[in-house]
Amino acid sequence: MGEVGPSPRDLAIDVRGLEKRFGGVTAVNGVDLQVPKGMIYGFLGPNGSGKTTTLRMLCGLLKPDGGSGTRLRYDIHTEAREIKRRIGYMTQKFSFYEDLTVEENLNFVARVYNIPDRARTVGRIMEDLDLACRRNQKAGQLSGGWKQRVALAACLSHDPALLLLDEPTAGVDPEARRSFWNIIHRLASQGITVLVTTHYMDEVERCHRITYLAGGRVVTSGTPREVSDRSGLVAFAVSGAGLDDLRQTLGREKAIRGVSALGAQIVVTGRDREAMERALAHVNAGHLSWEQIPPSFEDVFVELIHQATESQGKGAWT
Repeated sequence: MGEVGPSPRDLAIDVRGLEKRFGGVTAVNGVDLQVPKGMIYGFLGPNGSGKTTTLRMLCGLLKPDGGSGTRLRYDIHTEAREIKRRIGYMTQKFSFYEDLTVEENLNFVARVYNIPDRARTVGRIMEDLDLACRRNQKAGQLSGGWKQRVALAACLSHDPALLLLDEPTAGVDPEARRSFWNIIHRLASQGITVLVTTHYMDEVERCHRITYLAGGRVVTSGTPREVSDRSGLVAFAVSGAGLDDLRQTLGREKAIRGVSALGAQIVVTGRDREAMERALAHVNAGHLSWEQIPPSFEDVFVELIHQATESQGKGAWT
């Protein structure tokens, strides 16, 4: 018997065949997405793959042109108003008032949601996200990392059950990114579901499951390790002299699908281990050594882009 998935009652997002068109362009084409409650779910893909458009449909800002399903058990077509009241959506760009203080911005959002006892709610959120020490600082004076905390605090003001975060750590320093992800994991442990888009490959491993989009379609889904294994990618770290010239030479070998620098080594990737070793032996003049290594997630996602492009070229994605 096959694996039994979670029941609809256990899913924060359960949509099938989701579509969105803008004129003659199909931005999202038949996306299926099932996200269990309390999960941190990564939503990945290159620019223009349909991630942000999908998020906007999921939070009720865009009406789908096709597909069916629910978010928090509310219908995606007929109950957008109820969905908006229960979802927190964080956009890529800071969208609050830079000439207001942190506390004034959060009070404004609390008024929009008609939250009772606003002072207590805003105070609690600032304490939870370590913003109390900056309550009187204008938002425009904050660093990128602190602005993202303010944006997240605003998303949490109405106690949403589902957070949709669109590249929340873009442009912030590594320490701020780590701190932000610690907050995300704390929220998930409290039962809040998080759907997050990111371009940072180290953040992929922080997600419980991921879905990868290309050309508006789902390419693959699973745990990060499952997606990596399913790609079929093989990687070798190559050491020796003359690596700069070797990169160009290996790039012309049919068995080699990718070549990239990694410190004093180069990493070559492909899908046929034996053919790759033959290619390496062919260019070796006695000064090279190589060993197989696990492919990085960056290598995996570059390979997924290549596979999607090849599928489109064969007509499978039209």
